[in-house]
Amino acid sequence: MTHTARRIGRSLALVLPVVMVLSGTLAVTSVQWAESDNNSQLLAASSETVSKPAKPHAPQDVLREKLLVELQEKDPGTALTGLQRAVEQRPSLARHCMSIARALGKAAVEQYGPTRAHRYSRPVCDTSFASGVAQFS
Repeated sequence: MTHTARRIGRSLALVLPVVMVLSGTLAVTSVQWAESDNNSQLLAASSETVSKPAKPHAPQDVLREKLLVELQEKDPGTALTGLQRAVEQRPSLARHCMSIARALGKAAVEQYGPTRAHRYSRPVCDTSFASGVAQFS
């Protein structure tokens, strides 16, 4: 009798998980997860259309964007002064100073033209502003 009970127990141990998995799979496939309309929208993690680009989070990117806006609203001299003060307050930004100054030079050429933009040149960040103006003229 114990031999027969043991044999039935082993058979159930093998068959029962298979039956549970199959019944679970059939239950999931029979549920209507989405509308059957062709116009329904499906949400996917890999969406190809993004409404807004991500905002820069690095301090140098935030400073660059702020100074570019300041350059457009006021003038390149104000933006260069802001860059110099920011580098003095946060010395960790010094290694990004040249690239930010070049970006300001490019924006100044686009907004004011090369001759007028060159008038705002100052020795901020090793005259990178002037090299940006010259490069994009």
